[in-house]
Amino acid sequence: MAKRSRTKARDTETTPGEVGPRQPCPCGSGRRYKACHGAPGGAPDVFVGRPFQGLPSECDVVALRELVPAATAPLTLKDGVGDGRPVQLCSLLPMAAPAMVRDSGQIWLGLQVQHNFGDPARDLGAVLLKAFESEPGIVGLTDAPGEGPRLQDLVEGDSLDVTVHDGFDYWIADVDDKESMAAALEQANTAASPTARLASVEAAYWTNVGSKEHLRWVMPEPENELLDALARLHAAGKDVVAEGSRFVGMFRAHGLLAPVWDLPVGTGAAVLEEPAARFAADLAEALADTSDLTAEQRAARSGLANRQVTIR
Repeated sequence: MAKRSRTKARDTETTPGEVGPRQPCPCGSGRRYKACHGAPGGAPDVFVGRPFQGLPSECDVVALRELVPAATAPLTLKDGVGDGRPVQLCSLLPMAAPAMVRDSGQIWLGLQVQHNFGDPARDLGAVLLKAFESEPGIVGLTDAPGEGPRLQDLVEGDSLDVTVHDGFDYWIADVDDKESMAAALEQANTAASPTARLASVEAAYWTNVGSKEHLRWVMPEPENELLDALARLHAAGKDVVAEGSRFVGMFRAHGLLAPVWDLPVGTGAAVLEEPAARFAADLAEALADTSDLTAEQRAARSGLANRQVTIR
């Protein structure tokens, strides 16, 4: 029994920023890390730890891929890419399609997809180029795309204009025969948790999952510096974003940390705007503080580092 316990301890011990062998692989495959990118030959392609770095609104892209049921954002393509055809980034498309060419010629790119070849940004670049050459309908990838441009190489701009939708009605906004998709649309809308993007800060999303509400906030800062800053705020009691809220931990997604707060049912998104802006200002001040952590702050940091929560 003692030997089995020691083995389990060795399997689960990690340093800050490292993925444990028994934890879910950050590539999103659903397998444990030791059976996926943590094992020789365990995954088909080289895993990119921060695949969306360099994209406009990287944190929002991560949120749309991992958190937000229904959202869209137009992409600005670089000169010479796609002959000026409009491209829209979508959190989710029907049947989790990687892309769709609409009858109008517009291209929709889906972030929440079934395939994973190690670098989602390269997958997006490949499927976008494929969509430029495809007839209206669904466009996908059946094999790893190999060498080629990543989405960062095809788009430009500093930020995205993200629109969070109440449901998936945008799927059929430009379709004449809406009745044929009514049942599928109703099913998708029923499964989507109400979600809103805060306007006062970047990449912070409120959601209502029925039994509770959450604030989930994707942040771009390096993990060690962010943990230090969050520990300073936690020790000072400055990590409250609404009355009755509780900072419960964070998750890692595509190389970024996303702190999570539990909120009392009935909180809503509007009341979070001012305290979220205040928290962002306090966080910036804490990030600028390079002094050594106090004993209380070190204890808070240790606790925070172990508070990993599930994304959904």
